[in-house]
Amino acid sequence: MAKSQTKELALEDLWSNNPVFGQVLGICSTLAVTNLVLNTTVMCAALIFTLSFSSMSVSVLRKFTPRNIRMMVETLIIAFYVIIVDVILKAYWPQMSESLGPYVGLIITNCIVMGRCEACANSNPPARAMLDGFFNALGYSFVLLIIATFREVLGMGTFLGFAVPYFSSSYWDKWIIMVMPPGAFFMLAIVVWIFRSIQIASQEKTK
Repeated sequence: MAKSQTKELALEDLWSNNPVFGQVLGICSTLAVTNLVLNTTVMCAALIFTLSFSSMSVSVLRKFTPRNIRMMVETLIIAFYVIIVDVILKAYWPQMSESLGPYVGLIITNCIVMGRCEACANSNPPARAMLDGFFNALGYSFVLLIIATFREVLGMGTFLGFAVPYFSSSYWDKWIIMVMPPGAFFMLAIVVWIFRSIQIASQEKTK
């Protein structure tokens, strides 16, 4: 791929067509794992790995996959990479595996992963498909980490488990709601509202 094409693809996946605030996809995991930044980081790394290599694999096999079983093949490919992540976590980081619970396995059904395999990997060469998967997962991770940072700092007074000055002191009354499910809904709505507002303002300025 040319450098200009890569830049254009990155800009689209990270900003103009971001999976979360652009397409409003992958909301389940957005709400489920963003109470702690460390959990979110691991989940994002798992998704980046899975989506990048799944997209590449689907693209490599696209000419050999019968159309009537295409979705099943894509699901098997995605499941293969998710199982790799799950086994590695259970073997080398069992505590994190237990913290994430079933959410790593649910990457298999994440609509971002299946959506990119269908929309891009099935009609593009492996290099472009892999980059598309990587940048989409990166755009998703960017939003999740913002949400997780605010939720952990405001709700627990920590960042990556380390105390944050003022927010961990007695002067700050911790917002326990931020580490509960309603806090995830509020933060997601605020982040989507802010970024969509910036997008609309930017589009109006360029007209």
